[in-house]
This record gives sequence, structure tokens and C-alpha cells, in this order.
Amino acid sequence: MTGVAWTRRRLALGRFWGSFRRERAGLAGLVTLVVAVVLALIAPVFIDEGVTSVVSGTGERWAAPSLAEPFGTDESGRSILLMVWWGSRTSLLIGFLAALVSIVIGMVVGIAAGHLRGWAGAVLMRITDWFLVLPSLVTAMVLAAILGGSTFTIIMAIGVTTWPATARLIRAQTLSVEARPYIERSRALGGGHWHITTRHVLPNVAPLLLASTTLEVAGAIVTESTLAFLGVSANKTSWGTMLRGSYDYGAATHGAWWYIIIPGLCILAVVMAFTLCGRALEAVLNPQLRRAGA
Repeated sequence: MTGVAWTRRRLALGRFWGSFRRERAGLAGLVTLVVAVVLALIAPVFIDEGVTSVVSGTGERWAAPSLAEPFGTDESGRSILLMVWWGSRTSLLIGFLAALVSIVIGMVVGIAAGHLRGWAGAVLMRITDWFLVLPSLVTAMVLAAILGGSTFTIIMAIGVTTWPATARLIRAQTLSVEARPYIERSRALGGGHWHITTRHVLPNVAPLLLASTTLEVAGAIVTESTLAFLGVSANKTSWGTMLRGSYDYGAATHGAWWYIIIPGLCILAVVMAFTLCGRALEAVLNPQLRRAGA
């Protein structure tokens, strides 16, 4: 039985990859993400955090992009290329972990609200609606300001303010799954809450969670960059703090367009890549979208 199950999983994975490869935009996004993640992971092999120190700048101040400095330098003579490379670690780390927190909270609340009927489900949905109407960016700023500007705080501030949309999406899918006949048979055979939610509901909402996760990461990266630009940072170099630095030191007035555009393009490229992957996953995993595109 185990061998048969693994064979089925391999065949399903092969069909999934075959369908995903036909989504050219999603494939381009995936390649961009792989390159960005690999570069972030290997950064400590070639450089260290010292490249972000103001005393490490040995180049000319506000030097334009050239062969010696492909991305130019900042107000301290630091290499924008090295700072962007090192900053990718912070931006991607916060993006991934904040999205993970958001997805886990949204998944638990959404499945519980859809599975538990009566007052328990109603209370969970009222809590979700309350968080949904709160301005997530302002709430994240307040939480980060109160709890401090550490990386952990920024991750939690973004994660606990962005889960309601996922919770409502998962709840709707849970209600759809639990309306199917085999759920009633499972209950009749003595299946409890844990069995039904983990063996039947969770596998059916997992594809939706996968597609939602990619979009959540993109949103988390944008939120982190926005918080950093507004002054709520993790005290580490990221693409958002670089944009803040370009504003504080008057890069625009010095004509240092590279200090503004390059970090912004990095954010745009990664967010667009996550969005393309998410849309491609939705098209592959949602049969209705596949039939509509056929």
C-alpha cells in the first residue's frame, strides 16, 4: 500500500509540474524567485554585514553606476550592489516568516470556523471580521512601536495583522468540503473533529493554502518595506531601509537615482515573481480556472 501511495504521489506531482510548466508567466516568476533565494542564501559566503556599515564605504560618495561599482554608491561611499545583496536576506526572511505566521493563523481559524458550527464558529468569524476592518499597516506600526523594532517583532506584527483574509477564504473552502457526502459517511463511522479536519478538510484546502502563501509572501515583503520606509525597521539593512536612507540623505536632490530605483526594482521584481507564481498555482490547482483557460 505504501508503494502504491508513493507512486500516486509521484504521478500527481508529475501532472502538477507538467501543468505548471505551461504557465509561462508562473515559470518566469519561479525562476526569478529561485535566483533571489539562492543569492540571499549564499551572500554570507562572499560578503558579511560589514558591507552595510558607514565606515566600510571606501568609494566615492554618490558615485554613479560604473564598471567598478555596477549599482553606484550611497552618501557614505558604500556599494549599493553589496547592500542590496545583503539586504535581500532581511527582506526575504521577514517576508517568508511573516507570511508563514499569517497563513498558520488563517488556516487554523478558517478551518475551525468552518468546521465548528453554532456559537463557536460565530465567535471566530466575529473576531476575524474585527481584525479585518482594522487598518493592517497602521496596526502593524503600532505593534512594532510598542514591542520594539526587532526582526521577530516585525514578523509578528505583520503576521498577526494580515491573516483575516486567509481565514475567510479557508472557511469558505471548508464549508464546501464539509458539504460533500463522504464527510457525512465519516461522521457516521465515528470520525471525530480531529479526524475530519486533518484527514479530509486539510488535504482539500492545502492547494488553496499553497497558492495563497505565495501572495501572502509578496504582501509581507511590501509591508516590511513600507514599515521600514516609515521608520519602523528591524535595525538591519533591507530593501525598505535602503529606500528610507535614500530619502533621509537626499538622494533625489543629489541626482543619485540609482539609490532610489535599484532597491525599488528589487522589491518590484520579487513581489511580481511571487504574484505570478501565485496566479499560476491558482490556475493549475483550481479546476474551474483550468477549464476557463482551456
